[in-house]
Amino acid sequence: MPGTRTDWLPKARAAGADAVILDLEDAVPEDGKASAREQVAHVIERIGPETADRTAGHPAILVRINPLDGWTAAEELRAIVGPGLAGIVLPKVDGAHDVRHADRPLSWCEREHGLPTGRIALVPLLETARALRDAYACASAAGRVAYLGAITGAGGDVERAVGYRWSPGGTETHALRSRVLLDVRAAGAPHPVAGLWTRVGDLDGLRLFAEQNRALGHTGMMAIHPSHVPVINAVFSPGPDELARAARLVAAVEDGQGRGAGAVTFEGEMADEAMAATARLSLEQHAAYPAPPSA
Repeated sequence: MPGTRTDWLPKARAAGADAVILDLEDAVPEDGKASAREQVAHVIERIGPETADRTAGHPAILVRINPLDGWTAAEELRAIVGPGLAGIVLPKVDGAHDVRHADRPLSWCEREHGLPTGRIALVPLLETARALRDAYACASAAGRVAYLGAITGAGGDVERAVGYRWSPGGTETHALRSRVLLDVRAAGAPHPVAGLWTRVGDLDGLRLFAEQNRALGHTGMMAIHPSHVPVINAVFSPGPDELARAARLVAAVEDGQGRGAGAVTFEGEMADEAMAATARLSLEQHAAYPAPPSA
């Protein structure tokens, strides 16, 4: 949401958003950027550090800054960094050098506020053909890269850069999203997120697009409107039946392991430790199963 409309934050919370991106870049006209920076800085100072870890039911707060191409942008970064900030969304990334360029001043700002180095996540938006080609390098350029966004909606920077023609089915970007996703996973960034669905009223189209992204391996999507959040949450969150089946699978495999069996028959299918590990991960991510003890 625009940095000038921080009064909309309750809507994002009511919709069930995991995080909110307060925008200081494209959504704010030039003559409103100073006011937006002040409003965003005030919100981050007021909400405190608990939202950075999404406790107390608050969405985490991230800020999309302007490109770091001068002292003005650096001052913007310094103004908004604080304990209540969960992450920085970095636009117009053209390569790993942009990620490293943002990582350094973020480390300085963290030290200034007494925060651990790497405490604030970095979300590079891959919006050029070069950045998309170098997705692995961008994702591994700094340890604080926790998310990576690519492929936005119709008419955006990526469509212009690559030259495809956007369609609601997304077939023209399927291969590109898949390749970028593999690069992000290989680099170890934990949360690859898909781009926006820009047709605000087309919730059926959104659901199909979200299901496609989840099937590819994305862990979530950015949303442009509060009405999109429940649809995205429903698609990317396993339902009770899925979680119950995962718990049964883990129990069956562990029971088999206790009897010396490496694999077991589970509800008509073969299941082994690899399947159990996948099921445990899903359960742990949704607080339905205790984390395994550390070695």
